[in-house]
Amino acid sequence: MRRICGFALFWIAVGITISLFIKSTFFTVCLIFALLILGYNLFCC
Repeated sequence: MRRICGFALFWIAVGITISLFIKSTFFTVCLIFALLILGYNLFCC
């Protein structure tokens, strides 16, 4: 469980860092939704 939490926190930090460089809010929101759907499918399937 610790490894999963660490993995998730690492990628959250990467996502926040990437969002600092993206100026468009719409594109950032679309990217967040796409990654959430992808992460859900990878974790549950």
